[in-house]
Amino acid sequence: MPFANHPDTTAIYYETYGDGTPILFIHPPAMGHVTFKRQRPLADEFQMITMDLRGNGRSENKADKITMTLIVEDILAVVNEVGVEQVVICGYSNGGSIAQEFALSYPNRVVGIILCGGFSEVNSFLLQNEFRLGIYAAEFKLMKLMAFALSSAHSRSKLFRMELDDYVKKTDPEVLRHMYNEGLHYKSTNRLHEITVPLLLVYGGKDHYVHHYQKIFLEKVKTDVDIVYISNAKHQIPTKYSNELNKIISNFIKKKIEIHVNNL
Repeated sequence: MPFANHPDTTAIYYETYGDGTPILFIHPPAMGHVTFKRQRPLADEFQMITMDLRGNGRSENKADKITMTLIVEDILAVVNEVGVEQVVICGYSNGGSIAQEFALSYPNRVVGIILCGGFSEVNSFLLQNEFRLGIYAAEFKLMKLMAFALSSAHSRSKLFRMELDDYVKKTDPEVLRHMYNEGLHYKSTNRLHEITVPLLLVYGGKDHYVHHYQKIFLEKVKTDVDIVYISNAKHQIPTKYSNELNKIISNFIKKKIEIHVNNL
């Protein structure tokens, strides 16, 4: 099994498939790389890279406290281990916050950003409560309940639900608490003007509580910003609307990213 090593010697699990423009997928806390199992067909056109964030899934954790800086260093370790210079980074939900921080911290390693249900800060009542509920569940080590809730919300099939349920249970509750806390207080809004690569925002048409974030991105980001809504979808786009998302990602890379790279 492939692992990359952070400087603190934590082993970070990753998988890679296919060839072409590399796409690195970042999952929300607890869900692991299996979140993007249904994006695997993209490996027919591009190099697909998935990973388990530290303390999640098969990845270790040797840090006392999880910080956003630590997480993006793990991502850098994976990018270096895979041997690619630049990636399109795709983050789902709170994974999108991590994707933004990686792009802002290591701009020379990113050629495009894709955010599924993404936000630049947690500034709505519903989203704040979602994070606080996650913190509460982690504090009281309610991992079975967390696994059931996440797997049920993200699956259409019993087999995938069981796989996701099992994977969520692998997460270290203390790591999860730190990750939710980092996500709750993360804010990239005042740095979005630093983004110099194409940005794609993908929202579920019924994912109403994150729709207002598009205005922040449009106002702050000075480069190309594409926004796509998937009709009838809520928040669980990668797992429940994978065919639509895969087509959107493919079109974005071919029409925006590859042109952007060729013009550099």
